[in-house]
Amino acid sequence: MRDFRKESHGATPRSSGFRKSGGEGNPRGDAGAKRGIGGNRKDFRSAPGAKRGAEGKEGDQERKFPPRGPAGEKRSFRGEGKKPWNPQGPKRSFEGKIGGGERKSAPGRPAGEKRGFQGEGRFPRGDAGERRRDGRIPPRPGFHAPGREMPHGDGLAPRRVALEVIREVTEKGAWASLVLDRKLTEASLNPMDRRLAARLAYDTLDRLLYLDTALSQVMAREDTDIRLRNILRLGACQLLLEDRIPENAATDTSVKLCRELGMDGLSGVCNGILRNLIRKKDELVFPDPLEDPVRSLSVTCSAPVFLVERLIQAYGLEKAGRILHVTGRDSGVSIRPNLMRLNHEQFEKLLSGKVWRWEKGRVRDAWKIRDMANLGSDADFRGGQFSIQSEASQLACLALDPRRGWTVLDCCAAPGGKSCYMAEIMEGTGRVQAWEKHPHRTELIEAQVRRLQLDNVRPMTRDATRFREDLVETMDAVLLDAPCSGTGEMHDKPESRLRLTEENLESLKATQREILSVVCRYVKRGGILLYATCSILPEENREQVEWFLESHPEFEMAPLPDTLPPDLASESEVGTQLIQGIQGDSGFYFCRMRRKRI
Repeated sequence: MRDFRKESHGATPRSSGFRKSGGEGNPRGDAGAKRGIGGNRKDFRSAPGAKRGAEGKEGDQERKFPPRGPAGEKRSFRGEGKKPWNPQGPKRSFEGKIGGGERKSAPGRPAGEKRGFQGEGRFPRGDAGERRRDGRIPPRPGFHAPGREMPHGDGLAPRRVALEVIREVTEKGAWASLVLDRKLTEASLNPMDRRLAARLAYDTLDRLLYLDTALSQVMAREDTDIRLRNILRLGACQLLLEDRIPENAATDTSVKLCRELGMDGLSGVCNGILRNLIRKKDELVFPDPLEDPVRSLSVTCSAPVFLVERLIQAYGLEKAGRILHVTGRDSGVSIRPNLMRLNHEQFEKLLSGKVWRWEKGRVRDAWKIRDMANLGSDADFRGGQFSIQSEASQLACLALDPRRGWTVLDCCAAPGGKSCYMAEIMEGTGRVQAWEKHPHRTELIEAQVRRLQLDNVRPMTRDATRFREDLVETMDAVLLDAPCSGTGEMHDKPESRLRLTEENLESLKATQREILSVVCRYVKRGGILLYATCSILPEENREQVEWFLESHPEFEMAPLPDTLPPDLASESEVGTQLIQGIQGDSGFYFCRMRRKRI
């Protein structure tokens, strides 16, 4: 225990119970009573009007501390520069003589145990003040805030989150981004562990076929329990793709995760497979890119063989390779202001008050931000000051170019970003009907509308494939962001390419044509129809528009408005195709058509 008489005179102890009033600290007692401490620290005196908590004597005579609260609980003070007591940790106090007298054990501490300090600003010792072999003193259990990981843990928490994401994506068909956000919120990891969990989850899903190919060469059986296989995938990711994770950490945490899932009997198998992978990782064999470029790209980039073949056919081998190797999650997040509340100058002022790094995007109302954590919990986002929306999605709205007072239909509108953006461009006038087939997805649109407080958006649960006679030629514009393969976002949504099959692609193409044929009838004469997808496959984009214009001669190509960036408005014969890593962060296609007035 430090001798408070040796402290510099007049200093105020740094404790959460003190308030500054001039040069005097005022710890507050029960029922609002104040106790004062003289600047010379020679004694404790009660503040005027408060009950005296202790009798003090000068010199080295015994002195008791003032009572803290009910039942005679005693208050413990710590010296200058020390960290405040954690309210969740065990409360300890002491009685003793100041100046080196005999000490008595505090209540709740074993007899003879002393609490030692490591020095200025350090944590107190652990149990019985015992030091570790490396000379460091372990932190007291319970010292950190509830729900937060200790800064030097066993590394299991971020890997547990990563595994839960991998399992929900591969075993339950969930979307990685949604699961990851939920799991990170529930786990409350520190920033370093959050980044590790996200990186391991996405790296494993990004290179799933590559990791499976590697594991198949060190495993005796292929029909492994899916839970064990996912643990092995996560472990292999750390061993083969990460250069800053020790091999022992990767194997040991994988074995612990195996036991956590109730597979104690397979923990030895897990350890053996990963140890075998460590020994043989320099001997692993993968398809040769010169002899079999299709198979090589398929394994290396975890893409189906048929998809690789179609990309090579559309863009050539070199360009297809660039597309499949794109990783865009480090490019930042695109956001835009709520145009009903903030102009560009006001929005940049708001961003300047954040700790994020930010820069102006390529699209008119877009900004790119980095170094943000849990953006969905930001007070300004929740208050409707801005929205998270990709530049490609914003481009579709700018290409449609809605005007004040228009009636616009947004088909397949969830989660509602384009509907809300168009409503803001229209300055709250007119009407935007936002259709979604499934009620739970309609709720996502409704949540966006409430958050942004937009009165001219009408979310509706409607199937766009079902024709409605009452809506014929009633819309100034129709935006169809059609269901598609998502190949323009497969760098950010690895599960989209893992689930894509030739049968799925043919079914999507049929759905796109069906919806186009129905919703085009709602466009007024002279009105606009904008067809868009987040795909880079010609059969979902250019070929669909060519079929539509041939089948519906009442429509024609319409020129793009000047609201688009010049370098992104370069139009081919049929629509505009953006490719990830070449014209932007995401692949996207849109084509602007007009219904003839005749």
